Amino acid sequence: MELPITTHYDMLGGENGVRRLVNRFYDLMDELPETWELRKIHAQDLQGARDKLFKFLSGWLGGSGLYEAEYGHPRLRLRHMPFPVNTQMRDQWLLCMGMALDEQLPDELLKSQLKSAFAKVADHMRNRAG
Repeated sequence: MELPITTHYDMLGGENGVRRLVNRFYDLMDELPETWELRKIHAQDLQGARDKLFKFLSGWLGGSGLYEAEYGHPRLRLRHMPFPVNTQMRDQWLLCMGMALDEQLPDELLKSQLKSAFAKVADHMRNRAG
């Protein structure tokens, strides 16, 4: 008998869990003074960014491929080229995501796995020195 595969998407709580994570991430970006540089490269209204990140993470975490269905292949690095993503921006992004994960996830193993995966992706997004 095969065991059902449980994805990170499922472990986060599916659609509602991913939405909570994304909303908390952007709330933190909006609130934390130490993420001001990251916040200022985003639009005043974060709803579009929230929607896109939710759709991307849904597929990336093993749920529905909402982002690809609407926008095509994510091509994350290419799509972020117009924005100055340096080490400081990466670290600010990871600060918000790490705090959101800490608040949302009691499962330490899942939290560690996701933080590691996010760190790899965020590091790959760097397109400027510094």
